[in-house]
Amino acid sequence: MSIEEIQNEIVEEFSMFDDWMQRYEYMIELGKSLPLIEEQYKTEDNIIKGCQSKVWVHAELEGDKLVFTADSDAIITKGIIAILIRAFSNQKPKDIIEANTDFIDKIGLKDHLSPTRANGLVSMIKQLKLYAIAYQTQLN
Repeated sequence: MSIEEIQNEIVEEFSMFDDWMQRYEYMIELGKSLPLIEEQYKTEDNIIKGCQSKVWVHAELEGDKLVFTADSDAIITKGIIAILIRAFSNQKPKDIIEANTDFIDKIGLKDHLSPTRANGLVSMIKQLKLYAIAYQTQLN
């Protein structure tokens, strides 16, 4: 599936819920299915700067696709990074770099996060794209 197809799927899933409490619960559920980062990668280097809670992200190139694992010490944040990883993991770095992130606005996520969490969300997206840029450079 392409990044855009996955994003559209996420938007559809979120549109099934009537209110934000249900959407938060769904995000928490998504967080539980997050491909967890190995303990050895839970280092300062892998912490996303700009997040209120701790979020670790690790990226590895498998063939020509970038695979992300992550974890967070906060359940909502874990759900947010799970959504992003679902959209961007197992994709080519070039596609991640060029990917649009409008789906975040479509599910209304930014509007329902505290300012610090919204900043953290932006930092998470930026970090995933930075990993993609670094690996794309290696592939060239």
